[in-house]
Amino acid sequence: MIEVIFQVRKDEFRDHEAVLKELDLVEEEDQFTHLVTLDDAKDSEDILNVFKFDPEYEANEEKYSALRKEILDEGDSSSESGSGLEEENDSEEGSENEENKNDAIIDNTETNLVALRRTIYLTIHSSLDFEECAHKLMRMDLKPGQEIELCHMFLDCCAEQRTYEKFFGLLAQRFCQINKIFIPPFQQIFKDTYDTIHRLDTNKLRNVAKFFAHLLFTDAISWEVLSFIHLNEEEMTSSSRIFIKILFQELSEYMGLTKLNERVKDSTMQVAFDGLFPRDDPKNTRFAINFFTSIGLGGLTDELREHLKSQPKVPVVPKLLVDLGGDSSDSDSDSDDSSDTSSNSSSESSSDSDDSEEVNRKSRSSKNSKKQKTKHKKKDSRKKNRR
Repeated sequence: MIEVIFQVRKDEFRDHEAVLKELDLVEEEDQFTHLVTLDDAKDSEDILNVFKFDPEYEANEEKYSALRKEILDEGDSSSESGSGLEEENDSEEGSENEENKNDAIIDNTETNLVALRRTIYLTIHSSLDFEECAHKLMRMDLKPGQEIELCHMFLDCCAEQRTYEKFFGLLAQRFCQINKIFIPPFQQIFKDTYDTIHRLDTNKLRNVAKFFAHLLFTDAISWEVLSFIHLNEEEMTSSSRIFIKILFQELSEYMGLTKLNERVKDSTMQVAFDGLFPRDDPKNTRFAINFFTSIGLGGLTDELREHLKSQPKVPVVPKLLVDLGGDSSDSDSDSDDSSDTSSNSSSESSSDSDDSEEVNRKSRSSKNSKKQKTKHKKKDSRKKNRR
């Protein structure tokens, strides 16, 4: 250890600097050197260790900070120190974010979702027209995934009205035209609503059908959503038939029967109308023809009628004829036995018929006598009344 100490001294304390470079902030010209000897008596200023209230604390702090800036030139070093502090803060924030991710709190009560729906509801009902409402709702900061909630609110508010209001159809149309991100949610809602259409009452069903008819008429959503509908006797319910009826009646009012028929016959749109105008089974084809004819839109089924006529007719053999054909041999064997009994039954039936005729005559005569008596009574009563 002694040898090491002497070696450090020979090296002039090269590895042991008196002042670190990071702390060597004051140049030699600006330094004030104080010579203190051990023999001289000095004031230790012990009073500085005792706390005293300073009424001019802020003013003194400002003086101290100004003096510190003059001595240390903190104008240049503040940026370096600030960058170091920012890096430390960023690292601390990163570690805090990681801890928050690990300890993320999941809100199963959906408080934020309820607050969002309340805000949308109040915004809709406090707007004078759909343009003002769309402007207010577009200014909301929706998080990713909340677009479908906005679309659901449009449909829910429309369904709860006593009668359909065009306000909601125009509002949904404007959002679909402003941003295409709203089109897939409305198409998914159409499919989900049709699958659960039996849960809606007649009033809500009518409003929902008119709402989607407006979106289809204005091409706000694709007509391919109609491919989910299969018009046949097995898959249809009374609610779904009413929904399709109102939907197509609204489309015919908006577009006219001619334009709607052109849209149905469009070759590029056949994927959407394969389920509504089926050609796979003659039974389903007849069902679709009868359905559209009953709702007053039989003009849409011209091609279906031609298709049904062009189909080859399959001979239909009644079940009864098949059964009779199978039992013909048994009937021949029984015919001989029945012939013997027929002669005996004929004589008995003749005697029974004579008796029945006599009974009928007696009943007729009794009825006639009763009628005559009632007539005489009526005449006598009239005479008495006249007297």
